[in-house]
Amino acid sequence: MPAERYVRLGAKITESIENPKNRNALYKCMKRGRDTRSERLKTLPGGTAFRDEVKAIKERCIAQQDELLARFIANAEKRGATVFVAEDARAAIDYTIDLALRKGCKNVAKSKSLTTEEIEINHDMIKAGLSVVETDLGELIIQLVDEKPYHLVFPSVHKMREDVAEIFSKATGKAVSSDIPELMKVVRAYLRPIFLGANIGMTGANVGIAETGAIVIETNEGNARLVSSIGETHICIMGIEKIVDTVEDAMMLVLAHPVSASGQLPTTYVTMMAGRCALGQDGAPRESHIIVLDNGRRRMREHPLMKEALHCIRCGACMNVCPTYGVVGGHTFGYIYPGPIGIPWTAEVHGQDKASAFAELCISCGLCKEICPAQIDMPMMIAEVKRRDLEVNPAPVVNRALMAAEKFSKLGSATAPLSNWSLKNPLFRTVMEKAIGIDKRRVLPPFARDTFAKRFARRFTPQRAGGTPKYRVAFFHDLYANYNRPDLAMKAVERLEAAGCEVVVPKQEACGYPYIGYGDLDAARTVAARNVAYLRAHAEAGGIIVTPEPTAAYCFKVSYPKLLPHNAWVKTVAAQTRDLFELLLEVEAAPAIQPLKGRKLGFHCPCHQRPIGMGEGTREWLRRLGAEVQFIDTGTCCGMAGTFGMKHGPLGYDLANAVGDPLFEAFKASGVEAIVTESSVCSMHLREGANMTVYHPLDLLGLA
Repeated sequence: MPAERYVRLGAKITESIENPKNRNALYKCMKRGRDTRSERLKTLPGGTAFRDEVKAIKERCIAQQDELLARFIANAEKRGATVFVAEDARAAIDYTIDLALRKGCKNVAKSKSLTTEEIEINHDMIKAGLSVVETDLGELIIQLVDEKPYHLVFPSVHKMREDVAEIFSKATGKAVSSDIPELMKVVRAYLRPIFLGANIGMTGANVGIAETGAIVIETNEGNARLVSSIGETHICIMGIEKIVDTVEDAMMLVLAHPVSASGQLPTTYVTMMAGRCALGQDGAPRESHIIVLDNGRRRMREHPLMKEALHCIRCGACMNVCPTYGVVGGHTFGYIYPGPIGIPWTAEVHGQDKASAFAELCISCGLCKEICPAQIDMPMMIAEVKRRDLEVNPAPVVNRALMAAEKFSKLGSATAPLSNWSLKNPLFRTVMEKAIGIDKRRVLPPFARDTFAKRFARRFTPQRAGGTPKYRVAFFHDLYANYNRPDLAMKAVERLEAAGCEVVVPKQEACGYPYIGYGDLDAARTVAARNVAYLRAHAEAGGIIVTPEPTAAYCFKVSYPKLLPHNAWVKTVAAQTRDLFELLLEVEAAPAIQPLKGRKLGFHCPCHQRPIGMGEGTREWLRRLGAEVQFIDTGTCCGMAGTFGMKHGPLGYDLANAVGDPLFEAFKASGVEAIVTESSVCSMHLREGANMTVYHPLDLLGLA
């Protein structure tokens, strides 16, 4: 079954890559969402600081969920609404259909509701004889072609205007122009009788407020106001996690939704509803029914990793930044809930098998967490989904090989130069591709027989200047600097020592991030615990920890604290980990002569460097040496994603290049003479994809 699953997923990826029209349209839309968000945040007081408040609200309200639910029910019913708590999808569907049949209703008009999508209520209502029409334009387009949403916020983003014109031509039986104003006239004419003829209006809710018993609905088309107000009965279906404590909590989420999704401030229509009044002069009674859905949410709340999924406010920002989603879209990267957040949600509400079918599309870049308004650790939740899959399905050979990278690096170094000859031999690489799954097209770095650890250990005395050291620095070399580029590690040590630091190289293992990326969380925790133990005494004594590899620093500061929440020393190690070049900026004197003056360089910030400083220290260090540094970015990953881009085929090398294409073109068009990045794996990808020279910052010292 796993082999068949990978074949099916690979075929879908290939189909997306070979359809440049749709792929480019999707990329442009996602980039527009990222760019408008970034521009809006420049004008928002506090910038991204609102994310801390959103996270705090969700954590507090999920912790108080049972009490808030009881208050919400009491206050909603005081205002005349009927509240039903549905334990699962079947209960919510049965309640809705029974209500419609009891009231003799036939026509149901819906506004956009992800929760009703989750339980697939439309199919059952139609089967029961009800006419159900989606009135949100994107959802209507999807309904007319019987597809699932492509995106949480933009469900039909994959449809071009010509596609939409053809869809409405079939729906109306008349030729429809693809001219946008004319097309919208047709849509309005199509929907008007549906709004006016509906007996039941069905909506979701962005927020429920325990304090007042009100629900909050946000739309850009205003259709939810029509749906919820015209029919004699209004039914709202919302997840239990949507309930917050106060109106102030709700207003913060009303800010966070649109600014995160598309840079709007606020959504065009924000409706707060509590109960319903009689309609017209005859005082015809009208009912309001609120179905609060569990469907696995209480179970999620009890899981230490998965409970963060309940913090999701359904803004879709994670999809806008996800590198692989931006190529393949939601029909490949999703079941009903698409994108990064769709993986844990699918696992919890639709089943592990559904989530496993697309979980491998997460390449663990971590960007979804960095853009999320609630700061949800999606990469770690997705790693948990992958871990569950490994319990029943063995990992592919290539994933197992990449998780064993430290063993292979030791072997490659011990057998150099024979290993390096083999890596350049076409026959050996073909066999390696077929046997292990490492793409033969990927140029792999040569191994050094004389590792950094050996070089450092055989020195008779440190090279530090005399006197009390400015800092005691523990150097964490990780794999690349030890086995492939020991010269880089030595340059870093020599500069630190020359600037008055005392450098030690403690016992250590590779940072272990591939274990997280491929779902072996038990091995990841073991490695994390060992490295924390090795570094503990140094950190507790006030020493600094530095590494030339951004992913290793990310592990210390971000991943290890999440993996080891009860470890007494992990926070100390995280706090004492510093950026190598920020430290050099502090301890080195400004050079009398700028050795890089006149050099025009393009800087690439690896994904794992973004949450720990965006490489600002590195760029400033290069500028102090005289270089002109241009930050070149597309707002998402280069595509390499650690070891992902080494893998053969569509779920690896091919997809990595499709993701990287826009960045490659941006570098080539920038006019810079070379690319600079601290990431060993990004440098491999950029060198091949952009066909440009790529340097580690320390490499430039030898050229000056």
